[in-house]
Amino acid sequence: MADGPTGRLGRGDWVEAGFSLLATEGVKGLTLDRLCKRVGATKGSFYWHFADLGAYRFALVDTWAEVHDSDRAQFTASADLSPRERLTRMMGVLLGQRHWMLERAMREWARSDTDVATAVASSDRRVRRAVRQAYLDDGFSAEEADVRADATFAAGVGFLHLSASAPGAKAAAQQQRFLDIMLRH
Repeated sequence: MADGPTGRLGRGDWVEAGFSLLATEGVKGLTLDRLCKRVGATKGSFYWHFADLGAYRFALVDTWAEVHDSDRAQFTASADLSPRERLTRMMGVLLGQRHWMLERAMREWARSDTDVATAVASSDRRVRRAVRQAYLDDGFSAEEADVRADATFAAGVGFLHLSASAPGAKAAAQQQRFLDIMLRH
């Protein structure tokens, strides 16, 4: 699990362990003892990289936002795709295997932590703008695009929370059916 050439744990190893715990156990699972056990290291190693648990949690939120932003960047970079293909790609990222549990955990954490809520809301605004643009590009008026973007975003988050496990083929089919409805003129 070490990320450096010396075999020592790096900040990235601790952050990945935190994401894993957050995804599987929620924010209550982010204890120093559980983190140390997860990475197989001592508290001294933790404190080498982070001043305290608060700084560590800030690093988690900051890293999540960076990863989210890089994933979301492909939404604007795919302007050459059809609106439907862009919307399908966006829903796939939100509900994809890579982020499914962590996305749910971050949204739950955001309910009790204003810094996390700010990061999630900022990311959500970028996604909603990209979704709105897809509807505009499909020929909907600005007003229609706003309503459809909000409904699509809300449905995506709803699909995320309705799934007891990572979304599979049935969820993908439901997403496509939803887009069929939303893209009707």
